[in-house]
Amino acid sequence: MKIKPLADRVLIQPSSAETKTASGIIIPDSAQEKPQKGQVIAVGPGTQENPITLKVGDNILYGKYSGTELKHDGVDYLIMKESDILAKI
Repeated sequence: MKIKPLADRVLIQPSSAETKTASGIIIPDSAQEKPQKGQVIAVGPGTQENPITLKVGDNILYGKYSGTELKHDGVDYLIMKESDILAKI
């Protein structure tokens, strides 16, 4: 990975949006919700006040409007502070 987060930042690859409901109904692109879970791709070194507790490969939940979106080599990523992450799954 060429992107290396600084301080207490974490790079996340969001999960793909749900395209079908549990009952089999197909959800059109315009009605799909932004995913709120993803996988940790890279972590920064942390700071003395905020050491990093996540590691690469962790699956996490984050807030709906958390982080900054970026695209690298055609793949969508989010970069955010570790404190913006709500839970590990």
